[in-house]
Amino acid sequence: MSRPASRRRTASRSQGADRSRSQQPEGMAPPIEHPHVVVHAPALDGSRRVTLGEEPLGVATHADDVAEILRLADLYVTDLAESDLVEWQGGGPDDWPGLSEHHET
Repeated sequence: MSRPASRRRTASRSQGADRSRSQQPEGMAPPIEHPHVVVHAPALDGSRRVTLGEEPLGVATHADDVAEILRLADLYVTDLAESDLVEWQGGGPDDWPGLSEHHET
């Protein structure tokens, strides 16, 4: 009996969604329209991994590298700091700790 009830709930939910939220397909649209790119926290050497969902895109050592990695993945971002497409973890596009110390020695 639980299967027919779950089917009924799904059907009624989709009908209600059509009436009240026809412009907000939250479950399906965001992954297609807004890929989730993460620039991860800096490693010990200052480099940062860049991923698209679970997929690794590359390793960056500067914000310009992030822009190039995204371009190669056919994701064009004009302003890395203000883009809703990119999530910065462990600092923003100007934070590359460890790299200046690494290059000076």
